[in-house]
Amino acid sequence: MKIFEVGDGAFCVEFGPKIDLKTNQNAIGLASHLERMNWPGIQEVVPAYSSVTIYFNPLNINRLELTAELLKIVNSRPAEKSENPKVHRVPVAYGAECGPDLEGVARLNGIPAAAVVKEHTGIEFRVFMLGFMPGFPYCGIVPPKIRAPRLSSPRTRVPAGSVGIAGAQTGIYPMESPGGWQLIGRTPLTLFDPTAGEERMFRFAPGDYIRFYSISAEEFHEWKN
Repeated sequence: MKIFEVGDGAFCVEFGPKIDLKTNQNAIGLASHLERMNWPGIQEVVPAYSSVTIYFNPLNINRLELTAELLKIVNSRPAEKSENPKVHRVPVAYGAECGPDLEGVARLNGIPAAAVVKEHTGIEFRVFMLGFMPGFPYCGIVPPKIRAPRLSSPRTRVPAGSVGIAGAQTGIYPMESPGGWQLIGRTPLTLFDPTAGEERMFRFAPGDYIRFYSISAEEFHEWKN
């Protein structure tokens, strides 16, 4: 574990270089602890896969005191509460126009497209972090037999709700944007709603779990309509 400065108004606490459950639990645990403290001067706490970035107002907080307090908190190892994590069931229309890369992911791994869908819907994926854009869930860990690299040339337009794979990660695009993940399906759910209020703006939160299930293209369009 190490703490380092990120400019004049932020510290980053890094728990390690790898992505695993324990490291992510430590990061989310620290972020939750700091948010509960409601420390004057701390503006935002952002957990990632294996780190937490703490943004603060350098005019309202003593950097040395903040560093000392962070060391004290980290050494006590506040762990994420793992009781009854929230599990979201997410419908996905796989393949065809909703998942243009499904067949390519299948060929890359030497299995039928149906086997990719079976693997993707067969486990609960942990939401390790939100990032890239508001509400984008970085989830894992994707089974080795359906992993695929990012596209060599990213798309300029990825539709909202697109479900992709990039290496050991799977995720969902909350809104239309460029992107380079392999698209295997699309969900009709809304992931980010800035009008819903702070507590309900994001559908997922770090530490949640997602269980994908397959729907038809007809069901997808009915749901959207």
